[in-house]
Amino acid sequence: MPLADRPWFRITWPFAVAAVGIGVGAILSSALPGYFVFLAISAVTAAIAILGLGIVTGSAGMIALCQLTFAAVGAWIVSLLNVMQAPGGFLVWLLLGGIAAGLVGILVGLPALRLRGVNLAVVTLGFAAAADVTLVQIQFPGSADGTAVERPEMFSNDREFFFLSIIVLAACALGVFFLQRGRWGASWKAVAFSERGTAAAGQSVRSAKLTAFAVSAALGGISGGLLAGQVQLPFASSFTPLQSLALYVLAIMSGAHLIDMAIFGGLLWVLVPELLKRWGVPQDWAFVVFGVLGVQALTSGTNLGQGIRNLLYRRADRRTANAALTALPPDAESDAAVITTTTTATVDEAALDGAPVLTVQGLTVQFGALKALDDVSLQVPAASIMGLIGPNGAGKSTFVDAISGFLPQHDGRVLLGDRDLAGLSPTRRARLGLRRTFQQDRVPPALTVGAYVRFVARRRLATADIDEVLAFFGCPPARSRLSSVDVGTRRLVEVAANVAARPRLLILDEPAAGLSHEEHLALAARLRELPSRYGVALIIIEHDLDLVRSVCPTLTVLDFGRVLASGPQAEVLANPDVVKAYMGETELLT
Repeated sequence: MPLADRPWFRITWPFAVAAVGIGVGAILSSALPGYFVFLAISAVTAAIAILGLGIVTGSAGMIALCQLTFAAVGAWIVSLLNVMQAPGGFLVWLLLGGIAAGLVGILVGLPALRLRGVNLAVVTLGFAAAADVTLVQIQFPGSADGTAVERPEMFSNDREFFFLSIIVLAACALGVFFLQRGRWGASWKAVAFSERGTAAAGQSVRSAKLTAFAVSAALGGISGGLLAGQVQLPFASSFTPLQSLALYVLAIMSGAHLIDMAIFGGLLWVLVPELLKRWGVPQDWAFVVFGVLGVQALTSGTNLGQGIRNLLYRRADRRTANAALTALPPDAESDAAVITTTTTATVDEAALDGAPVLTVQGLTVQFGALKALDDVSLQVPAASIMGLIGPNGAGKSTFVDAISGFLPQHDGRVLLGDRDLAGLSPTRRARLGLRRTFQQDRVPPALTVGAYVRFVARRRLATADIDEVLAFFGCPPARSRLSSVDVGTRRLVEVAANVAARPRLLILDEPAAGLSHEEHLALAARLRELPSRYGVALIIIEHDLDLVRSVCPTLTVLDFGRVLASGPQAEVLANPDVVKAYMGETELLT
């Protein structure tokens, strides 16, 4: 087993890197000249703030232009507790400042539940401007009478305080590392790529966005508290909206969702103005430099950190691209031979006699004068496979959106087992065991294959469990980056991840789209085994009638929003009304 795959190594190496970083900080704290020690503290505080921006902007994909306002909250709390001589000392005040900033971050993040893009940017920038005016008026506690923030006794001078800031940076970096690789981190990356895909996986979009804002703001608050300890008399001029905007640009340009690049961004925050000063250029021109770098990053659609990562991962990605992604395990070749003859699927009578896992009664969806679904009723037995077919515009996608919770405004009843799903969100329905896939790609490329499977499954999975389900569908190894595989392979990973969740009902919306002929045949062979292997009932929506015939023993046909026919496959496909509805595809039905 490679060293990187060993469990003990995956747990210990981040702590080893943090320890090395602290050791380097200890050396620098004694070796740097006095003026550069002060600059180094500024770089560390900026790196922590940028690290927070990397979460809300780099991972969760939301625009936040008020990071230094959160830093001001942390600095204000530290200053207030210092004036009050609150118990615990500076380190406790620093933590409380981060918590206070995190709570403010949740309040600021509430508009993100409804706003996106430029609109959200305007809201956060407006908050930064309002906070700046407020700080100018009220000032920081202790600034009027010159009450300096007391540093910890062990870290009273600049060199010692720089070492303390390195320890705080290492702790923050470790926290972000494990959050990014946990469920929160996966939810941030998923919601940045597709909110519908996130909700369909059982993850609350609201929670994903608010936790991103909260953690980002908390890190901003900690950076502000450190800055208060550094200067000891903080002023509003250190937390202006223009500086928040420049910090955002640095985060975008460097790729601050990567911890090392957030630290690099902190170095640039100090290095560029200092170089301009030494060259005799006004330091305000640093904002112009940051702006140019930000424009380049936004127009190119990439960032420095990701570009470097892509170069480093190129060899591993090449191995993934050259893998034999057949979706067909070695023991299933006989199944493929059967399917190439377009064998008709047989009905599992035991499954058909079981209690229904899905019951739809009188489902009606109306958009104005148009009835997209008109009194649709059907049942899906447990551990069975039903095909849902019909011409384009028949209402298949509307049906899936309605029963999965994305179209809550409808008439009729939808029951999962004996549970009425009325009023339940897509997230809640997914957690109850109703899962779906999408026609469009909803698999976040920022995750690895294994991380995506764990995120969608929403249950504890051993490495062997993940490897088994990936091997069953012929997917790339768990360590593969989803950004390195094609769309067809990502669709297979999406199906595998939802199967790993062990749902009661899984709706596959055109699962064979984007697959080669061999993968198409192999997927059909695997789908036929899912009810008996994993105990899941399937609804398969597919235009390819060869796949439908080989997999689905029962069919329901929709046409103009109404059920045209429903029952055993042979009877439905022989129905004259069905043949008429498929006038352009009659050769497939003969």
